[in-house]
Amino acid sequence: MDFIAIGDTAVDEFIKLKEARVTCDINDQDCTISMKWGDKIPYDFAVLVPGVGNAANAAVAAARLGLSSGFISNVGNDRYGEEILAAFTKENVDTKHVVVNKGLPTNHHYVLWYEAERTILIRHEAYPYAMPEGFVAPKWIYLSSTGENAEAFHLELAAWLAAHPETKLAFQPGTFQISMGKEKLAALYATTELIACNKEEAERILGLGETEIPTLLEKMRALGPKIALITDGPNGAYVSDGAEMLKVPMYPDPKPPVDRTGAGDATTSTFVIALALGKSLREALLWGPVNSMSVVQEVGAQKGLLTREKIEEYLAAAPPTYAVTSL
Repeated sequence: MDFIAIGDTAVDEFIKLKEARVTCDINDQDCTISMKWGDKIPYDFAVLVPGVGNAANAAVAAARLGLSSGFISNVGNDRYGEEILAAFTKENVDTKHVVVNKGLPTNHHYVLWYEAERTILIRHEAYPYAMPEGFVAPKWIYLSSTGENAEAFHLELAAWLAAHPETKLAFQPGTFQISMGKEKLAALYATTELIACNKEEAERILGLGETEIPTLLEKMRALGPKIALITDGPNGAYVSDGAEMLKVPMYPDPKPPVDRTGAGDATTSTFVIALALGKSLREALLWGPVNSMSVVQEVGAQKGLLTREKIEEYLAAAPPTYAVTSL
């Protein structure tokens, strides 16, 4: 297997809001959304998207881009779990390591969607986490969001990776993994090939306030990973492997974004997948934002994920300003 993603999956229920107010600071950051309290609030529509989540999105992206892809995760023994397994099968993602848990529900998240942005209400069920028996080492493992009770699993995975140097780990920390702290995850960071996160997450992982990107790249690599990738929304994406530090802008949107859910996942997972396909650091950095651009044109994190042929078409048609530069 080329690529195995590990992490929680869920059904995302998108609720398209009609009436709300967004308030931001002077830099258009730290935004909050407000609605009337104690009132009935109309909405446009709701739509259910099964089989999503950081790692799940990466598994689907890998399959669409031509890698043999599998997924290690958990679902409940319910209708939503069945829908998730069916969605992965349709995408040619191997589900033999997805455990169906009797007596536990499938993760169900609610996405409050207003204009092109969203806030997600999340709940991770207390699933058991363990490396599968008879697990055959893939070329790459892509680890992302898990639940709060997966702390011991990260130590188990770190020990497995130390015993299987032929497998490279890409780590995109989720909310609970960031809250665990870099000290508890020190053994995992030491076995990580590539760490990927956004700028705010890097600052939280490192326990820093507002910090420049070059410093964040250096300090993230100092945790142990050979390569650090940091995304910064409209400012683009940045990467360092110790030999060079590179930047790429956003790929220009063909039309205003519909929904930004999964934009960061698309950039980071596509970067990793490009490396797994043998692309150079510079080539991989160009691939990521193309898939991100496509994802935000659709509802949900997966509908807009591209094939390799489509990414290459977009790169061939890219404007001269879409280029990798050195920091």
